[in-house]
Amino acid sequence: MSHQYHDRIRALERRAERAGESLDPDPPAEDRAMELLREGFGPTVSLYCEARTGDSWVRFGESEFERLEATMNDWLALYARCYGVELETTHTVREAAELLVDTHNVRDVAVVLTGVPER
Repeated sequence: MSHQYHDRIRALERRAERAGESLDPDPPAEDRAMELLREGFGPTVSLYCEARTGDSWVRFGESEFERLEATMNDWLALYARCYGVELETTHTVREAAELLVDTHNVRDVAVVLTGVPER
């Protein structure tokens, strides 16, 4: 795997850690939830899409792929916390990427994967 993706995954992991440390979900915050999707969840899924499209198809190592999925799920959990919902998600980044391609909307993907907020 190129260092480009390794470094970007690590940066997304660090940003999720910092966001989790500073997140106050009381009261629920729609604006903060959208910020987390734009700053973390969306870029994480986009990194996967970028690596898997075009001429430079990248095969992630097992460790990097696990870190990428764990980071994506961390961002989803932070998103849910903005609505006062504690959950641990175990979605695949491929599942999220396919939904993103279908919907073209990162919020719709997060709602489908987490069920938050309830419709």
